[in-house]
Amino acid sequence: MTQGAGAGGRLPEWISIGLLAGSVPRDVIDDAVRAFGRQARRSDGKLPPHVVVYLVMALALFADDDYEEAITRLSEPLERWGCWDRAWEVPTTSAITQARKRLGSEPLAEIFDRIAEPVAEQLTRGAWLGPRRLVSIDGMEWDLPDTESNAEAFGRSGTAANPSAFPKARVLTLVETGSRAPIGAAIGPIAGKRAGEQTLAFQLFERLEEDMLLLADRGFFGFEQWCVAAGTGADLLWRVGDTLTLPLVADLPDGSYLSLVYSPRLNTAARGRLLEDARAGREVDPEAARVVRVVEYEVPDRGTDAERELICLITTITDHANAPAPLLAHAYHQRWEHEQSNDDLKTALRGPGRILRSKSPDLVRQELYGYLLTHYAISALICRAATEADIDPDRVKFTRTLRIVRRRVADPAAISP
Repeated sequence: MTQGAGAGGRLPEWISIGLLAGSVPRDVIDDAVRAFGRQARRSDGKLPPHVVVYLVMALALFADDDYEEAITRLSEPLERWGCWDRAWEVPTTSAITQARKRLGSEPLAEIFDRIAEPVAEQLTRGAWLGPRRLVSIDGMEWDLPDTESNAEAFGRSGTAANPSAFPKARVLTLVETGSRAPIGAAIGPIAGKRAGEQTLAFQLFERLEEDMLLLADRGFFGFEQWCVAAGTGADLLWRVGDTLTLPLVADLPDGSYLSLVYSPRLNTAARGRLLEDARAGREVDPEAARVVRVVEYEVPDRGTDAERELICLITTITDHANAPAPLLAHAYHQRWEHEQSNDDLKTALRGPGRILRSKSPDLVRQELYGYLLTHYAISALICRAATEADIDPDRVKFTRTLRIVRRRVADPAAISP
């Protein structure tokens, strides 16, 4: 962590109030459990649902520990939080597995949807482009235990002749770039008709809000995806590949230009007519084509002139005066914070090369939501501390924060407010 005057002194104190229960309140858990009918069957059960939720988060936090060690770490803080009865004994691995199966993945998904809200404030550095909150979408793959049910549900990457050693799940996240906190997630297979990132993206578009600017890399653009995402009221700034034809509608003073993106159902003649309408200032049918603004540029000092790659962005923001091309280009490169967020989640939190614990598809999803909740809690904590210290959250090292969390989350003095 950068030794900022505010962040360095405040972060351990904030962690000491209890990360898990502080970030996921008991009432949110109870509401989600009731919504799916997963209440405890016995009032004297050793592992009621709310304890299992905190345990699933702890399994993400302590990826090297087995079940019994993870629950032992939590027992004293949970008792102080009013979530653990002193008379309960530490459950066995088998009992914990059965409790996880009883809870299932749906309550964890519901809890994440309710908890994972944007955390950057107006004063958070690097989180905004004017009035627009920067968010991004991207995917990652997770190795799963090699069981028949996991392979059937999620598939394997590679080819039929040379498949991957482990089944893999695809996780697509919507991240608030300023805080690196995941604020939406979709989990799907790595292979099959519904396996692509473009397909999973539809599940995340509903999380968009009108004050957001969604950044996306090549591979996400499709006319339907663009229309659905823009229909939420959020603005879009997406990179596109060089195979997309972008005809000139009008040049703009900042070097960008207006163009059209078309429905793939249109033939060449229909596209020509729409282009004529757009150039004449007439409205085009939004079901057939959309007006976009195009920003093209190269990154300086990146190889020779011949090696430099042309970056092409399209955006819904047509107001070049208040959002000039250089400002949009700079904003787009904040998307790399999403890459760092993925690395924090998969490498720092989970550990490099590690496969998940869960041997069935439903528990895989549950475990992934445990990781997402824990990652969100730590990222939100970093963002709040950095905002108070008036530094960019990306100056606060996730790995060092994680070490502090792991030391202090099991501290008997770590009491939730």
